[in-house]
Amino acid sequence: MDINSLTKKIYTRNKIAVSRAISTVESGNNDSTLLLKEIHKKTGKAYRIGITGPPGAGKSTLTNELINFYRNQNKTVAVIAVDPTSPFTGGALLGDRVRMSEASTDEGVFIRSMATRGSLGGLSKKTIDAADILDAAGYDYIIFETVGVGQSELDIARTADTTMVIVVPESGDSIQAMKAGLMEIGDFFVVNKSDRPGADSAIMSLKTILMFRKHDENSWLPNIIKTVASEGAGITNVAEEISKHHQYMIEKNIFLKRRKENSKLRIKEIVEDIIKNKIWTGERITNLNSKIEEVVEGTTSPYSVADNLINDFKNEIT
Repeated sequence: MDINSLTKKIYTRNKIAVSRAISTVESGNNDSTLLLKEIHKKTGKAYRIGITGPPGAGKSTLTNELINFYRNQNKTVAVIAVDPTSPFTGGALLGDRVRMSEASTDEGVFIRSMATRGSLGGLSKKTIDAADILDAAGYDYIIFETVGVGQSELDIARTADTTMVIVVPESGDSIQAMKAGLMEIGDFFVVNKSDRPGADSAIMSLKTILMFRKHDENSWLPNIIKTVASEGAGITNVAEEISKHHQYMIEKNIFLKRRKENSKLRIKEIVEDIIKNKIWTGERITNLNSKIEEVVEGTTSPYSVADNLINDFKNEIT
């Protein structure tokens, strides 16, 4: 692959080149590492927005309306729609995103569906790499749309600059029972389909939970916004809240601090992945398998086996 030629096309926001680059990153081959190293100098300008919440909350509809809002402001938008299944066989979840197909024909919009590939947090490392490609391509906003499935959804908060959690009126009675992870990551909350009965109850439940968040006079207090995304109602308020949160982080010197912390966590994960891939050669897996019976019988400890494997790896690299 000619990395230089590909990156030049990425920088001109050539959709074919961007798609090819994301596919390269998904494959995880050597070219992907070279590509990501090359484009990094062009990243950091896009504002990254996370949209999460339970299935059926209307995330795709709201995302589509947010795309329209930013396009009307002449801003470019890229969307990474994260499925917990393969993007090729993703069934209903992927089908819900057909409504975004019209937007995808817009030259200023790029939409890509990606699988979580087993990542518990709902966002795979490949998704973050793909966001870097879209950032380097010059998109103003990058939106991550993912299914909120529990506490490990914290991944999205470590990726996005601003994260919104979407619920529906029917969630009112169950909001209190939602896992802490989903409630903790929201920089603000959206009660979608708020024309339905139970909207006020859902808002009260959210307010009750938010009262228990630790805060002081300098803390950002998450707002709760009502929308009817299918009618475009409340989308302006959502966009304004994103802007307010961005401005708050800049004023409080939190924005760059947050990105630095997220970058540190990402580097640690990259290092761990590299080491893990180097350690688990076929020979060591065979060695591990040969010791399992002894571990089960109690004649050796899992820690002893682990120490031997690590020592073997150390000897290999010295």
